[in-house]
Amino acid sequence: MPVLSVDLAYRRWSDLGVVILDRVRDRATKQPARIASSAASPIIHCEIITLADPGLDAELDRAPANAEPACASLSIDAEILAGRLNHLCAVRDIRVLVLDGPQAWKSRANGLEHARVSERQLNTAAKTGLPGLVKPLTYRSFAEFCMDVYDALCRRGWRRLDTQNRPAQPSESTFPPSRILVESYPHAAWKSLGLKPLPSKRRARVSDLAEAYRALRSIVPFTTNRPPNHDQLQAIVGGLPGLALEENNPAALRIVGNPPLREEGHWREGFIVLPVPPRPAANLRWLN
Repeated sequence: MPVLSVDLAYRRWSDLGVVILDRVRDRATKQPARIASSAASPIIHCEIITLADPGLDAELDRAPANAEPACASLSIDAEILAGRLNHLCAVRDIRVLVLDGPQAWKSRANGLEHARVSERQLNTAAKTGLPGLVKPLTYRSFAEFCMDVYDALCRRGWRRLDTQNRPAQPSESTFPPSRILVESYPHAAWKSLGLKPLPSKRRARVSDLAEAYRALRSIVPFTTNRPPNHDQLQAIVGGLPGLALEENNPAALRIVGNPPLREEGHWREGFIVLPVPPRPAANLRWLN
């Protein structure tokens, strides 16, 4: 089954990176299709989605076909975004939703002064402390927006990934459970794959995107329906562990941090999930 990966943004709809990742199936054999590579790995197809496209809600359906989407330049409302993501997942039968953004504040009892356990383990650039406290200060609006998106999705029947355990026999139970929210961190995902992280959006050149795209495809065979921009490429690399969760493939992912919990009226902690390279790092090129 496919998964949805989102590189979150809160100022402009056009800054969102939204990608559906799925295995390409051979129509004749119903087995994963393969492309030429040293490992003959199954193809992952990455469908880049624009949330302003007609068909995702009634207002957009009524807009003229040649009209500029009204939401393309407007700030993003967490409830509206959650509704669109939930609708897209329902239409496409998606039960794993990966979001690049903090899902909770730090626990008062985690032993750290300014960060969640997952953030400390990955040495993230920004930290979420106790409710309302972040580092750097400019990160607060984005952090609170991300948590609002998680909460809005939970009100629609989703839940945060809350266990690292997997069933001994996949036939006995299902992991992950239906409609699960997974936190990603693309900067660490590149590193986890043995690749140089993509430069920030402001600093990234076209050549940086092209090089990162080639490097990622050299170790994780995938196709896209169109060339990805910076946000979409981040969504692709961040979404890989979500696909491993959906496929119950623990060898292809790494779960970092502590499980989410409710504390003093707020969600705290939460896992960050990273991809693992499909072959030994010694064979990788473009290492950091």
